[in-house]
Amino acid sequence: MHDRQSSEKVKEEVAVLVRVLLPDAPLDLDPLKELQGLAETAGALVMSGMVQKRERPDPRTYMGKGKVEELKELVEFHAADVVIFDNDLSPGQVRSLEIELDVKVLDRTELILDIFATHAQTYESRLAVELAQLEYALPRLKRMWTHLSRLKMGVGMRGPGEKQLETDRRLVEKRIHDLKTDLKKIEARKERQVSSRKGTMTVSLVGYTNAGKSTLMNGLTKADVLAEDMLFATLDTRTRRWHLPKWGPVLLSDTVGFIRDLPHSLIASFKATLEETRQADLLLHVADASNPNVMDQIHSVYDVLKEIGIEEKDTLLVLNKVDQVEKPSKLTALQDRYKNAICVSAKAGTGFERLHKVVSDALSRSFQDVDIEMDVSNGKLLAFLAAKGEVLSTHFTDDRIKVHCRIPQKYLGRIDFNDAIVTPHNAAGWTDQPPDA
Repeated sequence: MHDRQSSEKVKEEVAVLVRVLLPDAPLDLDPLKELQGLAETAGALVMSGMVQKRERPDPRTYMGKGKVEELKELVEFHAADVVIFDNDLSPGQVRSLEIELDVKVLDRTELILDIFATHAQTYESRLAVELAQLEYALPRLKRMWTHLSRLKMGVGMRGPGEKQLETDRRLVEKRIHDLKTDLKKIEARKERQVSSRKGTMTVSLVGYTNAGKSTLMNGLTKADVLAEDMLFATLDTRTRRWHLPKWGPVLLSDTVGFIRDLPHSLIASFKATLEETRQADLLLHVADASNPNVMDQIHSVYDVLKEIGIEEKDTLLVLNKVDQVEKPSKLTALQDRYKNAICVSAKAGTGFERLHKVVSDALSRSFQDVDIEMDVSNGKLLAFLAAKGEVLSTHFTDDRIKVHCRIPQKYLGRIDFNDAIVTPHNAAGWTDQPPDA
């Protein structure tokens, strides 16, 4: 994490923003709004911005030569310290732009990595961010060694700089190897930890950054997790017990928010943090209905879910902040497009009743609520039910025991019941009344 001194230094930096719109770019109403939010989250003072449409990036400077001249004038006018691009630049493009503009140039990935480094709180997330930063930096070491250009690289003067660069590269590669080793241990521990919760259903909140996931978690579980109106306020997984009406207790997890063009190395590094999401029984995809680009944001989240291999997981779309949608026609259009979406306001606490019902119905699809009557001596079956299902109540009569149990349907066909009698808990279905226990 940055120390206080470096954080204050970042806050003093004056920034000019740039976005080059290629043909496949989303049609944002305000193309620089998200980048401005990212820059301000990182502590920069945004003074101006520039947008250019191009068919393809310029190989040398990404944007056109004339626009580079305009950008240079903007930088000089505002006495800017940094230019931030909402695009991913190659090391060569960054180098060329820094020479032309005579200021520091950051691309989208480097900015996001900087924000993650500032917000990482736990040992696990700090390791993950450091790994992503080093993998980003490795092919850019030459740029970081700008003082090498002042060396006379003639005969007899080539060695020192080249040796130092090679030493740096070896040090970075070793640190990357060590970080990956440490993170694999954390991943294995996390997998065991999450797997140990098999007896309890798990629901994971996913969504675009600042969609209101933490606020929703607070509203549903009465937890007190950090919920701020800022990008990437949550980087570490928080899991809380959620008593779902007419179902019982489930575990609800809130984890890192996604964003358009989230760096691939960052997703890979956060594998352990995303383990809760990977193993969840159900995903609640929270989207900010009041955001003008909500449809693009929803699409971006599905792209990330696909990248981590869980796009097929059972998912419910939750349209949050519906009370902040300015035009009713916009909300109607969203509901028409996403007909099964659940509308809520996490801040106002509205829409929760329907959310409870839809989540209960989704969780029940693969479960059976049954009464199993057996001999009291059938300890093997009792242990199986406790391990594979959720025992909601038990009643003893003489030498018999009656267990009310919720169990995955896939296990019902594998049980050797012997003298046990199995009946549905109630003909109308378990969702009509709360469980006995």
